[in-house]
This record gives sequence, C-alpha cells and structure tokens, in this order.
Amino acid sequence: MRKRDAFAALHPSVNLLYFVIVIGFSMWFMHPLSLAISLFWACTYAVYRGGRKAVRMGLLVMLPMLLFTALLNPMFNHQGGTILAYLPNGNPVTLESVLYGIGAAVMLISVISWFSCFNGVMTSDKFVYLFGRVIPALSLILAMALRLVPRFREQIRVISNAQKGIGRDVSNGNLLQKAKHGIHILSILVTWALENAIETADSMKGRGYGLPGRTAFSIFRFDRRDGGVALYILACTAIVFFGVFSGAYHFRYFPTIRGQWTGALTIVIFAAQFLLGALPLILNLKEDFLWARIESRI
Repeated sequence: MRKRDAFAALHPSVNLLYFVIVIGFSMWFMHPLSLAISLFWACTYAVYRGGRKAVRMGLLVMLPMLLFTALLNPMFNHQGGTILAYLPNGNPVTLESVLYGIGAAVMLISVISWFSCFNGVMTSDKFVYLFGRVIPALSLILAMALRLVPRFREQIRVISNAQKGIGRDVSNGNLLQKAKHGIHILSILVTWALENAIETADSMKGRGYGLPGRTAFSIFRFDRRDGGVALYILACTAIVFFGVFSGAYHFRYFPTIRGQWTGALTIVIFAAQFLLGALPLILNLKEDFLWARIESRI
C-alpha cells in the first residue's frame, strides 16, 4: 500500500511557502468562516497523515483544549452588548465574549494542527537545504531541534528495553525503586543527548559546514510541477489579500457582532481560501487515484 505523501514530496521551498501562508492566515484572520476553513483542512490533513493516532490526539487533547479555551474567555472578558447571564460576582456573560472565545479556541487548535503537519513535512534535511547557505548555524540548530523529540522518544525506548533486560525498568520494583529506575533512565538519556550534540557539531565542522564556497549534494530539484503548485498558492493568496484590502474579510466581535458574510467578492475570496487549504489533499487524492488505476491494470 502506498504511504507516500504527494504534498511532502514537493520542493521544500513550496512546502515552506504553503505552511507560512496557511499558518499566517489562521493567526491573523478571525472571521468565523475563515477559522472554520482553516480548522477543517488542518484537521483533515493531520488525520490523512497520522490516521488513528491523529484522531486519538484530537479527541483526547485538542477537543478538551478547545472547550477549555472557549469557556475561559467569557469568565474574564465581559465586553459586548448582548448580555446572556451574570456570574456570581456580578460580571456579565455576553454573547460577543462567548463567540470570541470560541473563535480564539478554533484559531489555537488550527495553528497547532498546522504545525503538527508542518513538523511532519518539513524535515531537518529540508531546513538545512533551504537555509544552510544563508544562515548555516541557525539552520543546523533548527534541524537538530526538529529531530530532538522523535530521536529522544526512540532512544528512551531503546534505553528502557535495555534496562528492562536487567530488571531496572520503571515497571520493576516498588514505587521508590520505580522512581529511582526512571531517574537513572533519564540520566542516561541526557548523557546520550549531550554526547550526540558534541559529535554532531564536530562532524559538521569536520565536513566544512558553513564555510564559504562549500558545495553540498541535494536530492531536491525545482521542477515544472513545483512551479505550478507555487503559482496556485500565490494566486489563492493574492485573492485573499485582495479581499482583506477591499474589506470583504471585515468582521468584528465587539461591541456588537458585525461582518461580511454575503456578496460575490466575499464568496470568491472564501472559495480561494478553501481551495488553498485543500491543496495537500487535492494532490494526495489525485496521486491515490492514479496509483489505484495503475494497480488495477497490473
């Protein structure tokens, strides 16, 4: 079964351009329809990439975070002209503050979901390729930071299995012994991490990383397909920005709810944002369809 992500297979500059734009839109635009589009496609792409793991994370982490953030805002923000109820301390709960809290919660979940996709698509080698010649030190740090959590998880599993073989895992002994074994495993992990960082730095220095005139091998090539996808992203982005400057994206929560919902220009702009968010799934579904046709002919 094919597990290749067609969007992740694009040129790193196209991947980075896309995530910068969609994450920026998620953070800057508080229009409810814009937030709904961003959340829908961020979660859809995360589930496409992660499967059951992404669904489990959404139900156990994202959904409670969404509810908590949405309920927290009306307790501290009492602006708005539509009073729904009064808290025991006498402060009003307004419709505007409730809706703004829901909007802020959706924005937070959307950004987190997009960043989870970003972390899976923008691997360390892509960062080094994009920024290795411009900012070599920073690109190396970013590459190591992106690899930090996955490598830590893999290494701590190796250490735990080794310690379990000699009866010193966190599952062995009483509570005090389990804590002692856990601290010992953590100490081994930290020692490994420090040693690995020194070895990586010495290795990169020995290879002349960051020196002027240094050449590097790369598997990435910007082809016609990458150019077409980049033009697609820029065209959708230009339409959205046109809507921002024309006022079609206008929406306010305070003092009363007011904003643009209808109109030909507004529909076109939200359609452009919808198509922009759908890009990874469009590419993947297209490639899935082509693979299915090829396999059916074998």
